[in-house]
Amino acid sequence: MILTDETIRQIKIRMARYPSRRSAILPALTAAYKQVGHLNPAIYREIARVMDIPYIEIAEAASFYTMFPKHEVGRYLIQVCHNISCSLRGADNLIAYIEQKLGIALGETTPDKLFTLIAVECLGGCATAPTMQINDTYYENLTRARVDEIIADLRAKEEQDNR
Repeated sequence: MILTDETIRQIKIRMARYPSRRSAILPALTAAYKQVGHLNPAIYREIARVMDIPYIEIAEAASFYTMFPKHEVGRYLIQVCHNISCSLRGADNLIAYIEQKLGIALGETTPDKLFTLIAVECLGGCATAPTMQINDTYYENLTRARVDEIIADLRAKEEQDNR
């Protein structure tokens, strides 16, 4: 088993909140993601068993959302929007800059396991493009200088946490 007793308990609590257990699929995926840090077919099977819902329904829901990485990621998951508004305001150049700065390509994780970089379709920040999300924090109106500052702050936080 991958999921802890506590995560299974949280899934069951969430299921009880809805008249249809299918309505709790996203909350269940979220609980599993928070525990494991990514999702995969083995986790879908466990959720399906706990919820008594067909595996395919869990897998379909998980595959739709980019907020659930499908493989192990770094401590900081950098998601850069590359949809039309962000692209028109320089997202592609920003992605290339982040790749160069971190020494990784899209979909890769830095050797120190700190950063994983992915491109996503939309973060809902069209008016403040280009945007990115790192874990649960949004950053808007991005420039190279702002990206440098954000990455430096995260590295400093990591150093402080490791002391």
